[in-house]
Parts: sequence; structure tokens; C-alpha cells
Amino acid sequence: MDVGRATFVGAVAVLAVHVVDDSFVQPEPGTSAADHWVAGLATLGLLGLAVWGYGVVRPGARAVIALLLGLFALVVSGEAWQAARSDAGASGDDWTGLLVLPAGIVLIGLAAVLLWRSRRTDDRRLRRYVRRAGITVAAVLLLGYVVLPFLLTYGYTHVGTGEVAGDLGDHEHTEVTLTTSDGIDLNGTYVPSRNGAAVIAFPGRGPGHDAARFLADAGYGVLLYDRRGASGNEGDPNALGWGGVPDVEAGVAFLRDRPEVDPDRIGGIGFSVGGELLLETAAGNEDLRAVVSEGAGIRSTREAVALPGMEKWLELPVWTSTTLGTALFSGHLPPEGLQDLVPSIAPRPLLLIYAARGQGGERLTEEYFAAAGQPKQLWKTDSSHTAGYDSDPDGYARRVLAFFDDALLAGPSQ
Repeated sequence: MDVGRATFVGAVAVLAVHVVDDSFVQPEPGTSAADHWVAGLATLGLLGLAVWGYGVVRPGARAVIALLLGLFALVVSGEAWQAARSDAGASGDDWTGLLVLPAGIVLIGLAAVLLWRSRRTDDRRLRRYVRRAGITVAAVLLLGYVVLPFLLTYGYTHVGTGEVAGDLGDHEHTEVTLTTSDGIDLNGTYVPSRNGAAVIAFPGRGPGHDAARFLADAGYGVLLYDRRGASGNEGDPNALGWGGVPDVEAGVAFLRDRPEVDPDRIGGIGFSVGGELLLETAAGNEDLRAVVSEGAGIRSTREAVALPGMEKWLELPVWTSTTLGTALFSGHLPPEGLQDLVPSIAPRPLLLIYAARGQGGERLTEEYFAAAGQPKQLWKTDSSHTAGYDSDPDGYARRVLAFFDDALLAGPSQ
């Protein structure tokens, strides 16, 4: 075995050891090795295929394989380095993850050497430079629209984000633990209801805390928490929210058991991925009697196909790659498209909010509104993504409170 191939195999072996450690030896709290057979074995299979392919292809193709795995290693190492920089420090599978970064650097360096050594110099200079320029443009487009979106999904499904923290003012509140139907524990904060109604603020950070304050001021009970794998919760992260319905349903079940809450007066307000999950949950759970969703957008190709005109064809390669990567690294299929789910929420009230300067396919909120049944409201704020409250705190609070007052407090409970 030559030095280049030995270096490649050694670096890939470091990456494979971490995948085994992360998936089967030291999985996320609240999960087991059995939860990761599909994702773990699929990832190891791709690494094995890369090792085989490296040994049979030409030097230029070897460079491409080394570069792709080097970039992948940088993404994989992000979880460990994020943990190492945190107050808690590295632990568990983070130690093997820390070794993945130097392995990734080695792979990228090997790719650079192979590309330099395999470059053609036996043709005319003009033709050579035109060919190289064309290859470079094609490579950049492929990298941006297909490769990087796919590689980044490993981070989406392995790196948790956020922290449920904020100022609830003088409101009495209690730290609670919610347990999902599949056994995942989620940390939350609950402000007791004074008017018989309660609202889930999801996720319970950032704009969720803003909503919690004005809802609690008006007498509503408020339950704030985040989805699995985020904000220190058990379970595997998923930045797109796939598989998060049990997390929302755990909050609904908690509120139904509260003696001061009328079980027919439970609502939810969600932001970005949280708003998408509230829509998905409400479509199948009638215990959510009213829903406010701000900043819902795209979760997979199932929503991306609804984009208009040329935007759809520009976004579909990215979302196809993102969908495939998320499915591979999470071991789950994408959820049903939101445009197909929202009609099932009616006749429960729905308020959809989106921003003039939104992101992540947020403009599709108009499509979701068109598909939803009555009663429904649509509000376009003059703000950026999930910043409706920041742009007009008083106006935002008045509008959301009026919606919940009408949906949850007006008339006898159903």
C-alpha cells in the first residue's frame, strides 16, 4: 500500500471509529444503539465504499473522494469541538470526535497534493486554462447546490442548539420534566394558568420567551420547552424537526393533566421549526384547540416542490440533497408536507405569521394559508424571520392575545 493510500485509510479509520462510538457505544442520552442501526450502518457503508473506490479510481477522482471526506470530517468534528468550548467541556463520544478534525485536515491536504500532481500539462496553455476554469465553475456549483447541503445534514442530526433561558418577570413558574411517548425527557418551565387556558410556547427561547411574558401577563398558563436534542434535552437532534411530534404532544398531555387548565382551552404558539411542528401536531391531535405559527417554511422536498417558478428549480437541488442527507443520518423518512397537513387543523382556529424578510422558504406560509380551512388568519409582518414581536411588541401582543382570547376564552369550552 502506497503512502497516499495508507494516509487516506488511516484518516477514514479515525472517522469510522467516531461513527461507531457516537452511534453504538455512547449514543445520545435517552437513546440506545438500537435507535441508530440504520443511520450508523449506512454511514459506515459510505465510508467503506469510499475506501474501496479510492483504491480503483484515477488520481483526480481520488482527490475528489479525499476532499469530500475531508469536508465531511470537518462537519462531524463540529459537535465535539462545540462541546469542548462549552462550560461543561468534552465528554463521552466527544473525545473520539476531537480526533476527527485533524483527520479531516489530513484528507483535505491529501486531496490538494493529488490534484496538483495529477494536473495535465501536456496540452496548449489556453485550452488548459479554459478546461480548468470550466471544471472549477462546475465544481463550485456542485459543491454549493449538492455536496455541502448533504454534508451539513450530519450536523443537523447530531449537533444540538439553543438554550431555554430568559426573563419571565415576576411570574410564578416551576421547572418541569416532560416525558414523550417514546421515553425522551424534556426540560421545561411552566407558568400556572389564572384564566383556565394555557399555551405551549415552542421552542421556549428567544421569541418564545417574549410570547410567554405577554401571555402570562394576560392570565394564560404558559409551558416553555424545546424539542429533543436541543437545549440540553435528551434524544437525537434534528434541526429540521423531523420526528418531533411526540415532543409537542408531551406538552399537550402535561397541560391536560393540570388541574387549573380546562383541557378544551389548550393552544400553542411556535416559531420557525417550532411553528412547523405545531402545525404538524395540530393536524393529528385535536387537543390543540388553537395554533399560532410564525416563520414556518421548508422541511424537505415535500414543501420545496410548492415554491413558485424558477425559485423552485434553484432550490430543489439543495433540498433534495438536504432531504437525502437528513434521512440517511437520522434514520427517518421526511414528514408529510405542511401544505398537505394544514387542512386537517380546521375547524380549529389558525393564525399564520410570516416576515417580509423571511428565510428558509417562509414565503410558503401563503401557500399553507391557502390550503388551510376556516377559521384562519394570515399576517405579514414588516420584520425578519421570527422577529415579529421585536418589530412591534405592543401590536404583536395585541394581535396574538386577541386571537387566543377569541379561540380559547370566548364562550363555553367545547
